[in-house]
Amino acid sequence: MTKTGAHRRPSLFQRLRGVSGEVLQFAIVGLGGIAVNFGVSNAVLHATHWAPVRCSVIGTIVAIVANYIGYRYWVYRDSDAASRRREITLFLVFSAIGLLIENGTVWFTTYSLAMTGTLAYNGSKVIGTGIATLFRFFSYRTWVFKTMPELAEPTVVAQAERILADQPVQQYSNS
Repeated sequence: MTKTGAHRRPSLFQRLRGVSGEVLQFAIVGLGGIAVNFGVSNAVLHATHWAPVRCSVIGTIVAIVANYIGYRYWVYRDSDAASRRREITLFLVFSAIGLLIENGTVWFTTYSLAMTGTLAYNGSKVIGTGIATLFRFFSYRTWVFKTMPELAEPTVVAQAERILADQPVQQYSNS
């Protein structure tokens, strides 16, 4: 039994090519978030001399807020916003898990390995941020910012455009 063109699943290369723009946008927002995270956490650490994990958590929280704005209004602007409360709740849940991953490495480095210098602090943040970023990317795109289904049939697209333009829709028959 052969599959028709309309029911064929895209190849792995096609799927990866389709997600490359999303990955690039996610990376740009993420790099901005990393700059905010490291800037805020290091500023708080050196200005207050508080515990490293506390300063790291503060930086991560500020970055989460900045990243949400970037993801919601740029990367995933076409996502289904019908349930914004659900989206924000899931975003915060997965961000909190990412926060634990990221700051767990800072805690481990500081309290288990007894490495307390600026290099050790930032190195542990780099490792934790990298692991947390992978987790966040897959969780955000899978559960938080669900995209609207794309319409593949040209006649369906044409009918949808006529509906949106408030024009009468003609019925098409296959005969």
